[in-house]
Amino acid sequence: MPHNLHEHSVSPLIEVRFHGRGGQGVVIASEVLAKAAFRMGYEVSAFPFFGVERRGAPVTAYTRIDSRPIRVKTNIYWPDYVVVLDSSLLEGVDVLEGLKVKGSVLVNWPDGKKLKDLPSKFRRFVLDATSIAASHGIGSQTAPIVNTAILGGFARICDAIELEPVLETIREAAPVKKQENVAAAREAYERTIEVTP
Repeated sequence: MPHNLHEHSVSPLIEVRFHGRGGQGVVIASEVLAKAAFRMGYEVSAFPFFGVERRGAPVTAYTRIDSRPIRVKTNIYWPDYVVVLDSSLLEGVDVLEGLKVKGSVLVNWPDGKKLKDLPSKFRRFVLDATSIAASHGIGSQTAPIVNTAILGGFARICDAIELEPVLETIREAAPVKKQENVAAAREAYERTIEVTP
């Protein structure tokens, strides 16, 4: 059942850029976010960008969310939100490129202290999605799949997106371990914290 769109004000559109590595579920994360927003009554679009297509290679994916029809089809160059599924990308990829001032970055990183090195003109959030995914048996212990946990964190930092539609969409989209994926997202929502200066 669609949620009441009028409870939220999304205008102009929200643009989200995901950064991760092949095998982490980056593309699926962008698609599940779009489907969750669509469930709430928004107009959405989601699409990936692949560089070198191999496991472990950097992958970028995009989601747009708006209360009006979305006609823009380009990559997202000036996102409102950046979501990083693998903190090692902070070393070699400019994940913050184009992030709007006062935009938000959510990083899967157990050591949130290091996020203080990121510019304070952005809101900085941290979440240990890796340990959450591992504790729920999503993926393997050596290579947990963190995309559902990171979406729980995103619902925490984005006022326009409610947790329940995200959980409902994860339950529909997860091919296996549906309850575990939902539980991981719910736990991540509770454990996402903002890094203060």
